[in-house]
Parts: sequence; structure tokens; C-alpha cells
Amino acid sequence: MPRVDTRNSARFWHVPATAGLSCLAADFTTHEYAPHSHPAFVIAVTEAGGSEFKSRGRTEEARSSMLLVFNPDEPHSGRMGRSERWSYRGLYLTSPAIDAVKRALQLERTPYFMENMFGDQDLIAGFRALHHALDGGHDGLEQNELLVDSLGELFRRHGAGVVRLPAGMRDQAKIRAVQQMMRERHDQDLSLDDMAAEVDLSPFQLIGLFKRTTGLTPHAFLTQLRLHVAIAALDRGVAIVEAALAAGFYDQSALTRNFKRCYGITPLQWVRAARG
Repeated sequence: MPRVDTRNSARFWHVPATAGLSCLAADFTTHEYAPHSHPAFVIAVTEAGGSEFKSRGRTEEARSSMLLVFNPDEPHSGRMGRSERWSYRGLYLTSPAIDAVKRALQLERTPYFMENMFGDQDLIAGFRALHHALDGGHDGLEQNELLVDSLGELFRRHGAGVVRLPAGMRDQAKIRAVQQMMRERHDQDLSLDDMAAEVDLSPFQLIGLFKRTTGLTPHAFLTQLRLHVAIAALDRGVAIVEAALAAGFYDQSALTRNFKRCYGITPLQWVRAARG
């Protein structure tokens, strides 16, 4: 029987009425998030305590007076820092949910956030109310209204166009080639030498290129890819151990360890949330 972590608890669920929208309610005292990213907008409201997070090369403090926002695929990490507790609520919006909100707001482009923290107290209150509504079985109309209103205000005040500065064309081509190699061989034992040789770079050069253009090392990027593959398999009903092996993890415990480090929940919690 797996051990129960009494120091850190997390609930995760999908919102049936809105495809691509998921929620997390977490209460941590020791958990640390390894560097990771999500294929989703991540919006978090601290309810008690706080934590330190690192993104864009800066370390900042998450407090109840601040709203945290991460763009899709934006690397970040987190730790307790000076606080003894971090209780927070998080929203995750993948492409279907983002597209639904954009249609509701009549937006053609997906906003991009130049900062990760915002201090608008009415926005914080709005997202807290939204999360509680999604957690409390309120009616779908209220949930959708709160979702559109909260995201609309956040996008209007702080969203910008897609302004991420591109890497040089040659660097982009090399990154794409290695990423494609990872996608095709994620279930194999890829080495840094293999990946570097694919684009005629030294392993050191490849690491530097990945960190400059993606914010992650090649290993961290491959781990993220494997996690996404495992999640897709779990969503299809594949057993956890089979999903782990198919994604390229050594065994189920390796998947569980990386899943918990990056998302704060276990694969089993993910599966249970999908089943409702």
C-alpha cells in the first residue's frame, strides 16, 4: 500500500462543463516543485501561507495578496521558502478551454503575460470565487459567468500579444530537430550525446541552446514530454504501469515520482479525477 503523505495534500479534478479546464486545491508544508511547465495557462491564488517560485531567472514570493499566472509551456519551480505552509488553489486551462474563453471574449489572439505576479485585489477575489464555485457544485451558468468575467478582466488588464522573442532561425531549426527526435524516441534510452550529434553540437552547446530557447535542459524537456505522453495514455484508460513504460519511464514509481514533483499530485489522483 502506498504511503500517505500527511504533510502535503492535494485534490485535482476536471471541470465537466468546460473541456480543458482543471482545478487543484493544495495544502503543502514540505512539497517542492521541480522545474516544469504545463501545456496550459496556470493561475494560482494563495489562501494561506506562501511559497517561493522561480521563473524567468527570478525568484519571487507567492503571497495571498498576489495572483500567480504562468503562460503555457513557461518553465517554473516552487519551494516553501520562509513559509511553513502553502495553501493555494490553481486553475489549468489547456487549448480547448483557452479557445472557449477567447470565443466568449471575441479575441483572435491568445494573450501572453509579461509578468507572473499581479496585485489586483478584485482579480484575486474573482478567481477565488471562481475556484470555489468550480469546487462546490454550483450551476454551470454561474461557473461559466465567473470564468469568462475573471479571465476577461485578467486578459484585458495584463495580457499582451504573443511577444516571445524568437531564437535565431538556425537555433530554432536545431531545437525543432531535437524535439522531434524526442517525440519519436521518447520511449527509448536517449543520451545527451545522441541528441547533440543529431544537430552537430557538443552536449554542452545543446544544453545551453535548450536553456536559452525553452528555459529547460534537454533532460527536463524530455521528462515533460514523457509526462504529457503518460497523461494522454492515462486519459485513454491505459493502466498506470503501462502508461509509465510506454512514455519512457523506467517503471511506475519513476512516473509517480516525476508526476508528483511537477504537478503536486500522483497519477492515481489524475485518473480518479478523470473518472469523476
